[in-house]
Amino acid sequence: MRKVSASHVRRLLPELPGGGPAYKRLAAGLRALILDGRMPLGTRLPAERELARALGISRTTTSAAYALLRREGYLTSRRGAGSFAGFPSEPEPTTAGLPYLGEAGEGVIDLTVAAPTVLAETFLEAAGVALEQLPLHLRGDGYRVLGLTELRGAVAEQYRRRGLPTTVEQVMITSGAQGAIALAARVFLGPGAAVLVESPTYPNALDSFLAASARLVTVPVVDGWDAELVESSFRQAVPRLAYFTPDFNNPTGRLTLSDERAVLARAARRADTLVLADESYLGLGLAADLPEVEPLAAHDPERVISVGGLSKSAWGGLRIGWVRAAPALVQRLGAARPSMDIANPLLEQLVALRLLDDLDAMLAERRRRLATRLEALADALAEKLPEWTFTLPDGGLCLWVGLDRSSTSLVGPAAAAGVRIVLGPRFGIDGTLERFLRLPFVLPPATLREAVSRLAAAASDVPRLAELTGEVSYVV
Repeated sequence: MRKVSASHVRRLLPELPGGGPAYKRLAAGLRALILDGRMPLGTRLPAERELARALGISRTTTSAAYALLRREGYLTSRRGAGSFAGFPSEPEPTTAGLPYLGEAGEGVIDLTVAAPTVLAETFLEAAGVALEQLPLHLRGDGYRVLGLTELRGAVAEQYRRRGLPTTVEQVMITSGAQGAIALAARVFLGPGAAVLVESPTYPNALDSFLAASARLVTVPVVDGWDAELVESSFRQAVPRLAYFTPDFNNPTGRLTLSDERAVLARAARRADTLVLADESYLGLGLAADLPEVEPLAAHDPERVISVGGLSKSAWGGLRIGWVRAAPALVQRLGAARPSMDIANPLLEQLVALRLLDDLDAMLAERRRRLATRLEALADALAEKLPEWTFTLPDGGLCLWVGLDRSSTSLVGPAAAAGVRIVLGPRFGIDGTLERFLRLPFVLPPATLREAVSRLAAAASDVPRLAELTGEVSYVV
């Protein structure tokens, strides 16, 4: 059971909205924490008297706020046990709002995929080199469960360049980073095993953990890491596995700083938890003066399993990813792989080997293009939808946008306007994050500006959240 202290709630609550009775304003603040995923469902709130003392208000106010939230279904109380964050109806399953299958029709702008298009000239040159090298590898059967040795060595060199000693025996090639995540879920999880995940986070990783019948426990990251909550979550949930995206969280684009990485690693060590560090967006830093940060695995090379790939730097169609872990863990992953896909295609691995030689240049070009597209998206939102809020990301490929409307309610009108979007709750596990929307900035600037214009038109047909509830809106 997780619980939060009154002082913690006080830190989470920004200035409450003005107007109306004090208990309604407090209830609005607590409701927003639950809806935004910053107060995970099932968390025990502080006692009414304790919270009143911390906030400097009367107990009558906190009692009335709690009572209102209980009537609405956001709190459940058990005599002698306390009050717990809840949801007013059965949460939508995490698969609600799955991305569309198949390509978008003509004239439709697809904002469901956070992946850039190929750098064609670089890719074709690498493919040509790979074809020239292919005859040297045709004598064998072509199966390399752990991957082509030369490619594993090149990946190991990338980690060594980042200051993390790595050998070929610590690297395995996979079918993209997602293939590595799915394989790790199959190997290290079982029915009922707890997995600690960020909220919001990468939906396909959540699906992999749920496919292993794991139990998901969230740690909010919308406003950054809260060391107290991180450590208490590890201590109370004792997860078998923890999944983090330290290098530009998908979808918030936030970089986990060195001191925060140390807290994560220390808490995982105390709980005897394996850590899955998703580095898919590594090298895509966009903010000015970003600090140099070490790999999360540098804090615990034996416990942290790093996964990465070339989908974001080169092309998603290549499907080349990797795992960097302790040799014993790599062997366990390799032993389980044949039941899934046996091995990566040899030709694609040769292409990846050549692309890694040009990785720095590819990433520089990616950052240049992404910076222009992020600027176009941000400017369009400020002009067309000024009531939507966002913080410019440290890096990555997405803006995590706060809405004044329900993202679920926006999906239909957006589709009718010719824009595909993914609703906010898809990036969580419990039906929260409803007022958020992930907007990738991977398309050309003109296309992004047109997408925002269409979203603005679609949003005009969707009631604001305040209009739906009749309550004072809560603005972060």
